[in-house]
Amino acid sequence: MIPVIRFDTGEGRKIVNQILSRSQLEHGNVQETVDSILLDVKKNGDKAVFGYTEKFDKIKVTAESIRVTPEEVDYAYSHVSPELLDVIRKSALRIKAFHEKQKRNSWFEPAQNGEIMGQMIRPLEKVGVYVPGGKAAYPSSVLMNVMPAHVAGVKRIYMTTPAQKDGRVYPTTIVAAKEAGVDEIFKIGGAQAIAALAYGTESVPKVDKICGPGNIFVALAKKSVYGYVNIDSVAGPSEILVLADESANPVYVAADLLSQAEHDELASAILITTDEKLALEVQREVQRQTAALERKDIINKSIENYGAVIIADTIEKACEISNGIAPEHMEICTKSPFEVLPLIQNAGAVFMGHFSPEPLGDYMAGPNHVLPTGGTARFFSPLSVDDFIKKSSIISFSKDALLNLSDDIIAFANAEGLTAHANAVRVRKNV
Repeated sequence: MIPVIRFDTGEGRKIVNQILSRSQLEHGNVQETVDSILLDVKKNGDKAVFGYTEKFDKIKVTAESIRVTPEEVDYAYSHVSPELLDVIRKSALRIKAFHEKQKRNSWFEPAQNGEIMGQMIRPLEKVGVYVPGGKAAYPSSVLMNVMPAHVAGVKRIYMTTPAQKDGRVYPTTIVAAKEAGVDEIFKIGGAQAIAALAYGTESVPKVDKICGPGNIFVALAKKSVYGYVNIDSVAGPSEILVLADESANPVYVAADLLSQAEHDELASAILITTDEKLALEVQREVQRQTAALERKDIINKSIENYGAVIIADTIEKACEISNGIAPEHMEICTKSPFEVLPLIQNAGAVFMGHFSPEPLGDYMAGPNHVLPTGGTARFFSPLSVDDFIKKSSIISFSKDALLNLSDDIIAFANAEGLTAHANAVRVRKNV
């Protein structure tokens, strides 16, 4: 049963600290295994990738079979129902429309004195998207990771995902990838796929950035190749925090908490409320709804370890607690949610009101569902078009404009003992 506690007790603070300290990167000797795979792929390319794919996924791939073929794409489309295809396309359009609003333009600002400053925006050239392919397919994750790269104008988007035992990739994964703009799909997964994208092999091109979720091997591999390539983040377990007052519906609140608790045993589901009656009703409702859910074993472990109903004295105190947790998903279920919003400093995505449940953001709303976890919403943002562009500063000065600042530059350079810097300006003064 989900515990009900008051924050102003030692137990309340203990629960919050427990949530913030949890991590799926408690890895023991997994890092050694990952490092060995990365080094092998770096040195031996395709040979290593094919060997690990056969060892771990029990699938034999070759240079000829590693790519998803046009025929396999046709097969995938024929095995996705027209109804689901319509849903995928509708979701893709909404995601695209939202991310189109994030696009930036290059800019140049000339001044009368001969100075021109500016910023040049360019998309990344090649991006790799990792998609899990174990026990389930997540086409929504494909759309969310690929679409902002496509909108940003990335020239080539590659996807890696492990095949099933029959050698095929999930049809919904292929369809979502093609609808979102993926150029090539490779049938490989695990740390070896991350290594292939980071270093390049005979079959898999080296990319500039890798994004997408995965298990601990994938997460640690991404962390290790950072520097060879850029990465989105090292994602942690999912989490939801609901902020509610007496106007909230306990049935809705409980259902929303459980929607995240079902992800895995490390997922966190927290309600912070100012109303003790609601707290107790949600506690009962969580127990009632869990009994009817397919993933109740996972939910019960998640709730037992990282779930809580926290009672706060005021909305202001509730927001203070929430800002300390910096949740991935936050719902504001109060009478006037937009009055509460200014008090929120740290959250990955904020769902406003009683009819904006978290799954709306997972699938159809449009904003990205790849969000900062584990308290990193204090300094990270959702995946966006900005993750797939690079910015160059533009500086152009006339001779008069340079001479106007030359003495200052020379003085600064000399103060730092960089006389060659000073000289590069001084020689232009004497012309």
